[in-house]
Amino acid sequence: MKLILTILLISILVMFVIRPFTAIASGNTEQQKYRVVRAFKDFEIRFYPSATLATISSDAKNYKELSGPGFRKLAGYIFGGNESNTKISMTAPVHMDVNDSESSMSFVMPSGYTKNNLPAPDDPAVKITQTSDEYVAAIRFGGYASDSDLKSWSEKLHGLLKENGITPLGNFRFLGYNPPYQFAGRRNEIIVKVDWKENSR
Repeated sequence: MKLILTILLISILVMFVIRPFTAIASGNTEQQKYRVVRAFKDFEIRFYPSATLATISSDAKNYKELSGPGFRKLAGYIFGGNESNTKISMTAPVHMDVNDSESSMSFVMPSGYTKNNLPAPDDPAVKITQTSDEYVAAIRFGGYASDSDLKSWSEKLHGLLKENGITPLGNFRFLGYNPPYQFAGRRNEIIVKVDWKENSR
């Protein structure tokens, strides 16, 4: 009897952990909209229109410290941890801003939602925000992301921007598109807001 209960508890735990990642792996997952403004050899400039985010802030200083706890809190919100027990579809990518002052992780809300019609989170650590339109530079890499990857690809993008006379503004951010059990075809990106005048280039 104890063995059966143990197996049952393990199964429930596995389902709880994997369920959010299953949602992001779906081929029908909505992806955040953007427009490629200009493609360079190793990176591109994109325009991101305003989007609604569910965000948690953290004192985490690295990818590992932020990713697990942050994902669980945000997944709790979209899987019914809100005032109306509403299930909200997972989207891609997951946004992460890891820095030495205040780190954050965000889920982009499906396009049918705005800050005004989303249910309030049960967890006060989850904040609903609206981003401003922005131009960003983006560089893509594969495999499983690590802190060293975030650092090296941020440095590479910074160097490419400098070579092309483009000014970065603010922190370099990480975008993750895949669940941990997806081995092939993984997509990761580093983005940073840039000073870009579309009509002058």
